[in-house]
Amino acid sequence: MYGLIGHNGSGKSTLIKLLAKQQPLSSGDNQPLDAWSNREFAKRVAYLPQHLPQATNLTAKELIAMGRYAWNGLFGRQTAQDKQAIERALALTHTEKFADQLVDVLSGGERSRIWLAMLLAQQSQFLLLDEPLAALDIAHQVEVMELIHTLSRELHLGVIIVIHDINLASRYCDHLVALHSGKLLAEGNSQQIINTPSLKAIYGIELNVINHPETGRPVSFY
Repeated sequence: MYGLIGHNGSGKSTLIKLLAKQQPLSSGDNQPLDAWSNREFAKRVAYLPQHLPQATNLTAKELIAMGRYAWNGLFGRQTAQDKQAIERALALTHTEKFADQLVDVLSGGERSRIWLAMLLAQQSQFLLLDEPLAALDIAHQVEVMELIHTLSRELHLGVIIVIHDINLASRYCDHLVALHSGKLLAEGNSQQIINTPSLKAIYGIELNVINHPETGRPVSFY
């Protein structure tokens, strides 16, 4: 599980959009992303944007079913395999009780889990998450990060997440990538990145760092 951190405008969202084929590349080498059709790419990579589209008049189950587009197309008939994938996604995110409720009436934390369920129904190997904690309160931020972390372990998913809370990043991410002004500044595990000198270089502010008494992961404070 990789966490992208850095100041606002550092290039985190741009990078994840490039990885998700949501923004054209200006240069690069190896296998070009354009060589993959959108549907074939979606079978491997699932993307959750920072600003989620409206889900007006859609139930949670209907939204989750849209994750099957990569496999059967927009107007494809839902197969037994599709239904199984949708039910499994509901179970993995503990959202079965919301299946027939409208997405618009759910709380922020509940909606976040429904959108994650849609990605799981897509059955991709990698998840690209652009600030999935935005607009959530602290309790729901922890709940969503705990869920993402658990799913990455149990389903062996590769996860890249743009995250602003460096303490949550430290606690849940295996590897941190710090960007500054559109360039890679540093990368490593939490001990290598969440320390006073590194944080000063990343954010331009002096922060204190201690180790969490339970996890041993570094925790920063002003």
